[in-house]
Amino acid sequence: MLTPEPLITTSPARLNGTPVFGGTRVPVQSLMDYLEAGDSLDEFLADFPSVTREHAIAVLELAKSALLDKAVAA
Repeated sequence: MLTPEPLITTSPARLNGTPVFGGTRVPVQSLMDYLEAGDSLDEFLADFPSVTREHAIAVLELAKSALLDKAVAA
């Protein structure tokens, strides 16, 4: 299955500009909250069926890339 482009969108008219998974109304923060609470990706996907596994993984990869780009050599 293809992932939407762009992966994440914002709009002042949608959830007051909260970043959401592209093509949905699901806040990206919800995925982070689930994982932070110790819930699995499968639990998140079960609760938000409009987000595909591929889409969630692509967003996590984007977050990982952004984090690693900010890493500073010690």
